[in-house]
Amino acid sequence: MAGDRDLGVAFAQALLPPTNGKRTGWEMTAATGVRGLRLLRESGAFDAFTFSESNPEACRVLRENAARFPGANAVEGDARVPPPGAPFDYVDLDPYGTPAPFVRTALGSVRPGGVVAVTATDMMVLAGAQPSACWRRYGARPVRGRLGPEGGLRILLAYLAHESEALGRSVRPMLAYARDHYVRAYVEVQDRSDTSAPVGTIDPESWPGPWVGDRGPYGPLWLGPLFDVDLVGRLRVPDGAARAREVEQFLSRLKEEVTADRPFYFEANVLASRLDLAEPPSLRAVEEGLRSLGFRVARTHARPEGFRTDASQKVVEELVRRLANAR
Repeated sequence: MAGDRDLGVAFAQALLPPTNGKRTGWEMTAATGVRGLRLLRESGAFDAFTFSESNPEACRVLRENAARFPGANAVEGDARVPPPGAPFDYVDLDPYGTPAPFVRTALGSVRPGGVVAVTATDMMVLAGAQPSACWRRYGARPVRGRLGPEGGLRILLAYLAHESEALGRSVRPMLAYARDHYVRAYVEVQDRSDTSAPVGTIDPESWPGPWVGDRGPYGPLWLGPLFDVDLVGRLRVPDGAARAREVEQFLSRLKEEVTADRPFYFEANVLASRLDLAEPPSLRAVEEGLRSLGFRVARTHARPEGFRTDASQKVVEELVRRLANAR
């Protein structure tokens, strides 16, 4: 997870300076504190950071680590109970497995305009392998197959939106992605707005986007943007990054992806299989074809050969057929 912690530092550095000149943070399930301590030491964005851990042995190590860093304070306690210092400007929730038991506390422990960062590693549940557990845990029906991880990310965001509404608040994703065995979302938390959150279900019969399966409806899912364009534009590889090349490549992809930030993505080989084509057209040919038709298109971080576009499934399939027949 070193590369993901690099991304956390990059995110903190890209945040606009706080209006009061200070920023405080809380790492809820801190273990040894490595994520939050890196944020405190490397980002330059925080004056103080609180770390909580309920396991006594882990908390002993956490206290030893925190004592080496000015502004760090370790407390032993249940993360479902806010520690002294709440509310905070930034709350980080990175548990083992599901974040669900801690989400409401996280959303309620951040100041309006602050950020809550949430990681979920229960991908068997979120990505569709255990649909009954997904319904019990998140109240959603998951997408299965290749789009399952992004479906899980959008289920998590919808869950955050639902839980924030229960607190009279609202969330807006600033940076949300699916990588390896987990999904992670950085959301800005505000007092509830009059605008409804872009959360809904997908019915395969009427869904105009990429094919997500035929056993819907799926969701509720977050169907709005995953990224804040301005923030993504400010993201840079932090000095001293543990996985600098990996992070640079990931950020480069994100900066392309924000230009076509639409739910789910297409893959040429999947399209060729669904359309019974002998072989798929090149990704470059598909991209050029869509742009010539006036649509936006961009590669996605979620799959090396995936692309997002504001073109409908019908338009994309017609283009792919035409390109394949022209070979």
